[in-house]
Amino acid sequence: MDPTQVDFYYFAPQKSFASDGGLWFALTSPAAVERIERIAASGRYIPPSLSLAEAVTNSRAEQTLNTPAISTLIMMRAQLEWMLENDGLAAMAARSRASSDAIYAWAEAREFASPFVADPAHRSPVVATIDLVENVDSNEVQAVLRAHGIVDVFPYRKLGRNQLRIGVFPAVETADVEALLACIDWVVEHR
Repeated sequence: MDPTQVDFYYFAPQKSFASDGGLWFALTSPAAVERIERIAASGRYIPPSLSLAEAVTNSRAEQTLNTPAISTLIMMRAQLEWMLENDGLAAMAARSRASSDAIYAWAEAREFASPFVADPAHRSPVVATIDLVENVDSNEVQAVLRAHGIVDVFPYRKLGRNQLRIGVFPAVETADVEALLACIDWVVEHR
């Protein structure tokens, strides 16, 4: 990402940085700050939790709207150090891509599964979502996995689809993803 090419860039460290939720970081250009302040001064209602003007004010005062837990910041720092020790952003992207590629290849090789996003060019490299055929109930698969200590393969709630969603963030080993896929195969074969 080239920060000179954007006016506003923000992200939360919860996923790819293996940190707790509730924290976000932003880079803003002077033009973006001016627009934020102009909108805030217009009288338009903006809830405090969504107020970028509040975020700018707090940032200038080296404060936050909601104070994050120190553990969140410690985890973020540890994850950044780990990423840098392991060859940085390109290597982290490659780790996620290897895991997501394994999931998509697995789904394409199964009669009971297929990638939710059909076009490989549009598939997420960090969250792989897999549709299951009608006679393989994702709720049942999730329940069996959960009973054996495997969690967080829930589908997108609002889509209402029969699917599994698997996070393959940099901290997730591809070998662990492959083990999960073997577990899913076992559950489907023995249901």
